[in-house]
Amino acid sequence: MPDLVVAGAGMAGLAAAARARELRASVTLHEKGDRPGGSMLLSSGFVWRYRSFERFRQECPDGDLELQRLVHGRLDEALDWLESLGVPVLERDTGNPLTTGRRLDTRALASALVRAAGEVRLRSPLRSLPDGVPALLATDDVQGDRELVREHVTAEADHLVLRANPWSSGDGLRLGVEAGASLSAGMDEIYGRNMPAPPARVGEDGFVSLAQLYARHARVESLGGERFEPATWSEIDVLQWAARQPRARARYVVPDEALGELVRGRTVAEMIDSARAAGAPVERRDGATSVEVVAGITTTLGGLRVDTGARAADGVFAAGTDAGGVSTGGYMSGLAAALVLGRVAAESALDA
Repeated sequence: MPDLVVAGAGMAGLAAAARARELRASVTLHEKGDRPGGSMLLSSGFVWRYRSFERFRQECPDGDLELQRLVHGRLDEALDWLESLGVPVLERDTGNPLTTGRRLDTRALASALVRAAGEVRLRSPLRSLPDGVPALLATDDVQGDRELVREHVTAEADHLVLRANPWSSGDGLRLGVEAGASLSAGMDEIYGRNMPAPPARVGEDGFVSLAQLYARHARVESLGGERFEPATWSEIDVLQWAARQPRARARYVVPDEALGELVRGRTVAEMIDSARAAGAPVERRDGATSVEVVAGITTTLGGLRVDTGARAADGVFAAGTDAGGVSTGGYMSGLAAALVLGRVAAESALDA
């Protein structure tokens, strides 16, 4: 019998299994999909925190204070640990004065964590919690289940682009609740990006490159003409608003003078060109360019309520996006929370 059972081989599950084995524990690691890495593999690879904890609280005011302290305080140590496993760092600067972190090669990251975590049982979802063995739920949340998204987030769930792996459908949430765990705040909040609207096609290779990240340089409106004023640097508020519009769509109208603005290493014009090339409705009119976008969901910001030991219920732990309460009210790096809470969960489970 193993010392720990882990459900999900994304960032949180792999980090937990690797940390448990480092502590000389035996681990059984289940993965529902056909590959390890989860949605981590589909990300840009940036793992970051806010430079100051005060700014973190300003940006995510509804989050759990102690969980936020934990993630903020232990991330740098966890990133050093990843480097000690041989994970290459592509960049040591986020390019954002508000944040600090590192950009990792996601494929190399997954490979290094798999080597440290041991065998991954692919196509093997955890159907029920084990008896007498602590379990970690790290199944990457509910975004792949349209009914759960409709229940918690938006009536327009059928129109959202799934900007994550296709097999995350609430398994961890259901198992946790059945074991007595409760839900955190933020189940109605999502992280993702506004993407080129249909007839554009957005595949996994376009989740990062096709993101339309220039709302602050545009007039944002619904297709019916209702205006929205972006307020956050991450544009998470624009995404959440768009997700609740008819067919989860919105329009960015960009004046010509803003086309040269630089956002995360790309100009606004380059991002618009990518949307046009993908097939999105893009029009020129009256000295401006109009781009139709659709909300793309990566995850909800809520999940199972956990304590600072990542404990959700007796003998049940949660990490990654199965655990809520870190980013509520704003946005913080999901990979950072997954990394820290995955390691913490392993340590707590083996201490129990």
